[in-house]
Amino acid sequence: MSTQIYSGAAVFDGGQMLAGHSVVVKKGSISGIFPDSSLPKGRRIVLKGGVLAPGLIDLQVNGGGGIMLDGDADVARIAHICATHARLGATGILPTLITDTPEATATVIAAAIAAARAGVPGFLGLHLEGPHLDPRRKGAHDPALIRPMTEADLKALCIAAAALPALMVTLAPASVTPAQIAVLAASGAIVSLGHAECTLDEAEAAEGAGARSVTHLFNAMSQLGNREPGLVGAALGPRLFTGLIADGRHVHPRTIRLALAAKGLGRVFLISDAMAVAGTDATEFNLGGRRILRRQGRLTLEDGTLAGADLSLPEAVRLMIRTIGLRPEEALAMATSVPAGLLGQAGHLGAIAPGLPADLVHFDPDWLIAGIWRAGQPITG
Repeated sequence: MSTQIYSGAAVFDGGQMLAGHSVVVKKGSISGIFPDSSLPKGRRIVLKGGVLAPGLIDLQVNGGGGIMLDGDADVARIAHICATHARLGATGILPTLITDTPEATATVIAAAIAAARAGVPGFLGLHLEGPHLDPRRKGAHDPALIRPMTEADLKALCIAAAALPALMVTLAPASVTPAQIAVLAASGAIVSLGHAECTLDEAEAAEGAGARSVTHLFNAMSQLGNREPGLVGAALGPRLFTGLIADGRHVHPRTIRLALAAKGLGRVFLISDAMAVAGTDATEFNLGGRRILRRQGRLTLEDGTLAGADLSLPEAVRLMIRTIGLRPEEALAMATSVPAGLLGQAGHLGAIAPGLPADLVHFDPDWLIAGIWRAGQPITG
């Protein structure tokens, strides 16, 4: 494969924006970022303005391309979901299982381990959102399947954490003990608090035991009050990472601005919370026997309860720039280097640096996706 030189766009390397520079790729890997005045010889790929950024990282992807991650999971279905989101701009994802039966959970874990061994492109690990949640904050999860964590559950999760590149587990203090969180965190799993009606003290006890993140800030959790800060209050503290669904529907833009002003930017990452309809024109799908409707950019149960998001990660980046008013490098970090940091992969994912795979996305000047590459090869829709 010849040397490729990506020129004509500003370059975001995962930390800073570089004007007047080009990205050089050799044999599918980044050779370096060079000033335009001193480029090596190679085949020019001329970009029409905009920004060239690392491939985006999405840590909460429930489905895509017409399927959900569920009890029918196998390597091919996981690869299909990963490929769908790569075409949308997220070249690395955590496929996510919503609360399901013990049998379905075991099937998904086995399929995820097999996908990791098979080297499925874009597969960064697994996110289990449930079943150890709080039925008082169930959202679109089936309350009949929500249950406390048993010792058998804990053992299975620890084994999965050891076998996977990354395992993220969303749970609620109502269904687990701090001791269980400590064991899970020690196994290498990323413990995230979510779907929880808990006090600040309960959230901080979970954080002290090893929880590192909060799942979809403001949604399906105890809210910030004047006397009880709840899980939102804990999430807005300095240490926990937190995911954010930036579609303008799950969280009001003004609320996003207030949250970022309180917390800062370094530990907030964007998620799509995408469902089966991502990458398709389908108007509805089935979730555990329940009909989910896709109407005017919203996914809901028939009673109007939000059920995931009709969102891609590049669309979230665009909203953070155009509506929230972040600088481009701030918004892009929320979809690249910040989630990489939570995965323990800072400098290895979500960056453009020598030796890393040439996973790249090109945003045009209107912040729409104009090109996507994996290992230097174009990904097309």
